Amino acid sequence: MKHLTIAAFAGLLAGPVFADGHETGDADKGKKAFNKCKSCHAITDADGNKIVKGGKTGPNLFGVIGSQIASQDFKYGASLKAVGETGAVWDFDSFTAYVQDPKGWLKETLDETSAKSKMSFKLKKGGEDIYAYLVSVAPPAE
Repeated sequence: MKHLTIAAFAGLLAGPVFADGHETGDADKGKKAFNKCKSCHAITDADGNKIVKGGKTGPNLFGVIGSQIASQDFKYGASLKAVGETGAVWDFDSFTAYVQDPKGWLKETLDETSAKSKMSFKLKKGGEDIYAYLVSVAPPAE
């Protein structure tokens, strides 16, 4: 029985991470996939340490997961600000849907056909892995 318990525990460690009841992907794959994001986004911690050097066209993504949408120090578009004003947070569902089709997600979320996004890039696959990576480099929970 002891061996079965250890094997089961090891299997849990090797499997995907779960948050809010959702599969969050693979942080190692997300780290590699983040290369697609760093032309616009950096990950810089609160002390100014660069976790990932990147562009400034998009907001810093340090601590974005779990934060209120459009709450970072950045000049967001009106549609994303409108979502943030509802109190919505970047969770697994919102993040992965947004990166897959930013404009489509905003239109659906706001129920507005005129919703616009400054983010023109669509991440067809791997959003769950980037989500896991951003969770892995997030500040410790308080």
